Amino acid sequence: MKQIYSFFIIISIVIIAAGCSSNGNDQIQNAGMLVDGTIESQAWGEKGYEGLKQIGEEYDINVFLKENITTEQEISEAVDELVYDGVNLIFGHSSIYGSYFSELAESYPDVHFVYFNGGYYSDNVTSLNFNAHAMGFFAGMVAAEMSTANQIGMISAYQWQPEIEGFFEGVKYRNPSANVMIEFVNNWNDSETAVDLYEQMRAKGADVFYPTGDSYSKEIIQHAKKDGIHAIGYVADQSYIDEETVLTSTVQHVDKLYEYAAEKFNEGELEGKIMTFDFQDEVISLSEFSPSIPESFQDYMDDIIEEYIETDLLPNEG
Repeated sequence: MKQIYSFFIIISIVIIAAGCSSNGNDQIQNAGMLVDGTIESQAWGEKGYEGLKQIGEEYDINVFLKENITTEQEISEAVDELVYDGVNLIFGHSSIYGSYFSELAESYPDVHFVYFNGGYYSDNVTSLNFNAHAMGFFAGMVAAEMSTANQIGMISAYQWQPEIEGFFEGVKYRNPSANVMIEFVNNWNDSETAVDLYEQMRAKGADVFYPTGDSYSKEIIQHAKKDGIHAIGYVADQSYIDEETVLTSTVQHVDKLYEYAAEKFNEGELEGKIMTFDFQDEVISLSEFSPSIPESFQDYMDDIIEEYIETDLLPNEG
């Protein structure tokens, strides 16, 4: 294991596979990952890092992690260091990297850049997007079914998140009389603001919450548990917090997308474009339902999701 330091705080982790790396005619040499926080602070980051490690093991290569990379200068220097270490596949684990990667791509024509949930792309820049509308819709149906007060709270990080509209539509499809309160933290990591919004919605009678920011979703769920109400997990299966409280979780299997991108790149088939993935691709799912939910409704939801996978149509679109 070795570490690379510069004037800003980064961590570089190198996983050295046993023996010497020999890729033959494979495209991939080494892989790197930039995150805008730390992998411990978010389930999103942890799952991305798991995917990166799997790439290292699968292709017998070195993989590098650099944390707290947010500014243009930090990104530029981090990319330069990764390339120096023989990296030719770089993941930016956030939408913030799209514009920077598109600017850097011309200077590194032999490197392929991959990031998440954005609209920038070029010959060697790929955007991997989760079609989160449907997962939000199904979460909304569950929330509407389980709210006894007909008051539901959604605490989102940013207005552009596609699960927001999906959640609202899902609630209204299942229970048109339910009220959906939606507020924005405008930050992935501001747990304090998220909790303040929770308290405000709770005071207005909200009894089911969907916190769509994984760095604060755990804290919101813990508050819901203490208050004896329900919540829906985000990014990862969060039923471990309390299976009675957590009705289900909308799970994004970002680690699988890492492995998919590496496989396509290694075969010379990773295109520079915007790629979108959904339930049909097995990278989005709902986790197991809480025993709090009646079995008849669980079966109904299973059927609805299976129909969506087969037809690509939500129940309000049929």
